[in-house]
Amino acid sequence: MRPIPTATASLSTSARVSTPPQTLDIEGALAYVRKHSLDACAIEQAGRLVGEAYSADFSANQPHPLYSGSKSFWGPLALRAQQDGVLQLDEPVCETIHEWRDDADKKAVTIRMLLSLTAGYGFGGLGNAVPTYDRAISIPLKDKPGTKFTYGGIALQVFGALLARKLAPRQVTPHEYLMRQLLAPAGVSLASWRTLKDGTHPLPTGAFLSARDWLAYGNYVLEKYQEFAECFRGSQANPRYGLGWWLRASGAPLDLVYASGSGGQALYVVRSAALAIVHFGNGGSYKHESFLRQLFKR
Repeated sequence: MRPIPTATASLSTSARVSTPPQTLDIEGALAYVRKHSLDACAIEQAGRLVGEAYSADFSANQPHPLYSGSKSFWGPLALRAQQDGVLQLDEPVCETIHEWRDDADKKAVTIRMLLSLTAGYGFGGLGNAVPTYDRAISIPLKDKPGTKFTYGGIALQVFGALLARKLAPRQVTPHEYLMRQLLAPAGVSLASWRTLKDGTHPLPTGAFLSARDWLAYGNYVLEKYQEFAECFRGSQANPRYGLGWWLRASGAPLDLVYASGSGGQALYVVRSAALAIVHFGNGGSYKHESFLRQLFKR
């Protein structure tokens, strides 16, 4: 594959490309994102910015909603909480959510199942339908715990309820703990987080970050990859989903992991290529696989 030349100034959106340590079709990848409702795309390799493009009314430091990309924080945080003695991934949720002790199905749910979306909840709890902690705890299961993967937000809200109870003696909320244990060490500045009607913040969605800050998080995940490795192992119910992270994609290296949000939000991390990539979109026809096939020319 030919080396990457520097992008010209004739692009309709602001863009900059420099030759990366590993040959990638960055020009082609940026050309693809410009055609599909782009807000921002930034590519770093080995900590060096090698390509970026923005729409005319967006910039690298402008906050953007991550939507379900917000899920990518909670697996790594759970591992930090495990190290901190707050929880164990395989402990039954009913040890903390005592309301579940007499429920034959719910008492089998573990924290790992909540994070891997295999706890047995049906689809729902996304967007404007995210339930409060109390409501999430009361929602019945649809499937036997551990047997089926169903994408949704309810399980993350139950995890939030559990974490809130465990952190209550410290007088810290789940989102304050997230900031202290994960985002601040990663050098991430949180612009804002959506608030629910009871005053809490949702876990499965709601974060607003700039492209620069989500890139910082991606680079931190690369740096701490071994520490967070458990997040990048799929379940028997879904080998392509870990703890808040999607695993592998057509057209990409096998060690690709990524966070995905509605409307084309993405954070891609490829350890073998030392890559962290952010994409912000505003709907349209953007596809992960099409972008990745263009970038890696597969």
